[in-house]
Amino acid sequence: MSFFKEFKEFAVKGNVMDLAVGVIIGGAFGKIVTSLVDNIIMPVVGLFLQGRSFKDQFVLLDKSKGSFDTLDAAQKAGVATFAYGAFIQNIIDFIIIAFCVFLLVKFMNRLTRKKEAVAPAGPPELTTQEKLLTEIRDALKSK
Repeated sequence: MSFFKEFKEFAVKGNVMDLAVGVIIGGAFGKIVTSLVDNIIMPVVGLFLQGRSFKDQFVLLDKSKGSFDTLDAAQKAGVATFAYGAFIQNIIDFIIIAFCVFLLVKFMNRLTRKKEAVAPAGPPELTTQEKLLTEIRDALKSK
């Protein structure tokens, strides 16, 4: 029974909701980055490839089955391919997402440092002279 009690406490604290919101926002952010790479960055790269889609960059591993213009056509024909264009595009997606997460963490660390700097410190430690004067005061009060 304590397992369910612990789970209820965990869920009520808000950790589950925070995690759910993070996953949903992360998924949406991933779609935005994929769209950026697919629709903005890769078409510019495609200009350097004589107008071919970067996703269609591949090497046929079994050339005996003919030649294909697109990766999709080769895969539908069941030909083994080395699809390096799609792989590189996914690496670019990852780098952009990792960079954005790095910026977010850096921003949060900066906010945390500012909060620590603003937070009031405890009372300053007394000097030796102040400690001695406090003892004298306390001794005089007790008489």
